[in-house]
Amino acid sequence: MGIIIKPIVTEKMTAETEKNNRYGFIVDRKANKIQIKAAVEQFYNVTVKDVNTMNYHGKRKSRYSKSGMLRGRMNHYKKAYVTLAGDDKIDFYANI
Repeated sequence: MGIIIKPIVTEKMTAETEKNNRYGFIVDRKANKIQIKAAVEQFYNVTVKDVNTMNYHGKRKSRYSKSGMLRGRMNHYKKAYVTLAGDDKIDFYANI
């Protein structure tokens, strides 16, 4: 799957999952909501009710080292929150 890069598994996202049946994913920056919905439905065999997306732009970072000041930036990425319909669930730990 080229659309879904990885799921977001944090304490905040776990609480959101338990409360609103909503899951978070890091997705391809060029993917739209229709493509994200189709990818999640195909990969996890669930019914998607709603998709919300956010674009994050990489922050500039700098740090000191022995060789002087190092400058760079974090990567840009796109986050998608997917709300599932009904009693559908996604188990990220089933394949471990």
